[in-house]
Amino acid sequence: MTVISRGTAGKWFRRYPARSGAPRLRLVCLPHAGGTSTLYHRWAGLLPDAVEVLATQYPGRQERFGEPCASSMTELADAIADALEPELDAPVAFFGHSLGSAVAYEVARRLDDRHGVVPERVVVSGRGAPHTERPGGTLHLLDDELLVAAARRLGDVGSAVYDDPDLRPLLLPSLRGDFRLIESYRPLDVTPLRAPVTAVGGTADPGCTLPELLSWSALTTASYEHRLFPGDHFYLVPQEEALVRFLAERL
Repeated sequence: MTVISRGTAGKWFRRYPARSGAPRLRLVCLPHAGGTSTLYHRWAGLLPDAVEVLATQYPGRQERFGEPCASSMTELADAIADALEPELDAPVAFFGHSLGSAVAYEVARRLDDRHGVVPERVVVSGRGAPHTERPGGTLHLLDDELLVAAARRLGDVGSAVYDDPDLRPLLLPSLRGDFRLIESYRPLDVTPLRAPVTAVGGTADPGCTLPELLSWSALTTASYEHRLFPGDHFYLVPQEEALVRFLAERL
């Protein structure tokens, strides 16, 4: 069952309630560039009964199509941290894929800085740590064909939608906006988290190598571990059940 709450949290999250009633943990899931909350719609059914999933919906897509995409990481992370404030009556953990990894790091920092809330775990997927961000990314400046081709080089999961002439104009603005956001992201203060960090990725991901995943070990004062799954940048789709089982053992 999916519940979209009222208020700010309802705008930002699709809620998949814990099957046991009141949650003992909320897992906040953050998608990749151009991605949507539906990436995580099966996870609640695969996680322990007491885990509630909050699948984040960035502006500029699906039911938030009429809203402009976030223009900066600061804007996006501030808004998500604000929306999470009413959800802090239960412990939280984060899973972020690609762009979502950087967002997870930034939101986790804000929860600790503002409220002293340390997530149970921060799981980062398919992207190196913020202090390894490459300067001067220009994918967001490419024309439509080249932008889609660049996205497809990472993996072909779900990319057929860009071939639909009716859907393409609706989908490309969020893809381009998200690339612009992550390519302009240059954190000035990269402080280690107090939460344990788990880094996961695909064995054949052209966008995130093992050394890039290992870079997250510098951004925690608690424990760190990593795990690779078979697949490319979007390994988490064909490996969904194995990945969620792995996460369940750590939540």
